[in-house]
Amino acid sequence: MPHFELSLELDRLDPEAAEAACFDCGALSVTFSDERESAGNSGDPGSAHAALPGSVLEPAPGEVRLWPRTRLQALFAAGDAEAELIELIVNVSRALAIEPARLGARCIGDRAWEREWLRDFHPLRFGRRLWVSPRHDAAALAADAAMPQDAVIVRLDPGLAFGTGTHPSTALCLQWLDGAALAGLEVTDFGCGSGVLAIAALKLGARRAYAFDIDPQALQATRDNAVDNGVAGNLEVYGSQGQLPRSQGLLMANILSEVLLTLAPELAALVAPGGSILLAGVLQAQASAVAARYAAWFDMQRYAARDGWVALCGRRHRGLNVHRLP
Repeated sequence: MPHFELSLELDRLDPEAAEAACFDCGALSVTFSDERESAGNSGDPGSAHAALPGSVLEPAPGEVRLWPRTRLQALFAAGDAEAELIELIVNVSRALAIEPARLGARCIGDRAWEREWLRDFHPLRFGRRLWVSPRHDAAALAADAAMPQDAVIVRLDPGLAFGTGTHPSTALCLQWLDGAALAGLEVTDFGCGSGVLAIAALKLGARRAYAFDIDPQALQATRDNAVDNGVAGNLEVYGSQGQLPRSQGLLMANILSEVLLTLAPELAALVAPGGSILLAGVLQAQASAVAARYAAWFDMQRYAARDGWVALCGRRHRGLNVHRLP
């Protein structure tokens, strides 16, 4: 089914009110993007819906993060008549209290929108030897004569789940894993998304991995990616937090800071004395609070920061009861 796309530069419009007005008029989706990136992709009918370098990913809860020039793009089901598009432009412009001329409009063909952004997902390197590659590029990457002999390639199709390495918080975790001593460890990926961290840990030497997520699509993506990487026999997937094994050598949690703060006792209880924890999804302004919260169980430190996001790591205190609360 074809679609109509309406777009405009937000300028002084309230983004939340503009988004709500579009949905009230029947929008199927609303996207905010960097006006500079949008302008650079005007020749490709599908590019407006890809997760371009300027797209906003993982804002803090309740936050609408904008650029100096932000473009709103709203997708609507298309009818058969040009008159329907004209009526839609009139209705949306009234809802936004703007002149109709401010709205850009076009008709675009149908496609698998949830996979459009994969066109901009290319092989990425993390640290010295770890690569994450979409499935269709992995074979060529492995055959490249310039690749180091000890290169580790994670083949990935995230499906509808979060986690490719393109987001700074995931990239920091993958970089940390590349430099970690993982041989023989059992690891937990809490909030696994695509399973990229658990799978990378296994391919870098971990003995066994346990992946947990509340999203069934993430669990399926993790299973599929584990099979594709030949590590399914060493990875167990859980949809219930209470089923996760305790006393792990490493726990990774690339989730939002508010969840990390709330679940600190439960996450600490999953790590063996002397084991490690890796926390990401933490904004710069939240890093101190998260580190302080986990200091009751771990010797915490800031690993690295990128684009306003921070990764924290820590070593579990030895001799401390695993179930102790602060």
